Amino acid sequence: MPKSKGRKKPKKTGGRYNVTPARKKRHKDSPRWYGPLILAIMGVGVAVIVLNYMGIMPGGTQPMWLFAGLGLIALGFVGTMFWY
Repeated sequence: MPKSKGRKKPKKTGGRYNVTPARKKRHKDSPRWYGPLILAIMGVGVAVIVLNYMGIMPGGTQPMWLFAGLGLIALGFVGTMFWY
């Protein structure tokens, strides 16, 4: 009866696995003014919404001011994703 050839064994290259660890990307730190800018944008958004409900904004109470305030708050939250 013929003998089977079997599996080929991998070549030994030192360690158990031949995997190099991925290097971590180094992020640049944000400028010192970036954090206060984000907070100011979000604060202006809140102020626009509050002033709209108080009726102080030009044109009275309009949904346009509500969406503008919510947009500024959302812009602040998007800005926090890039703050290192």
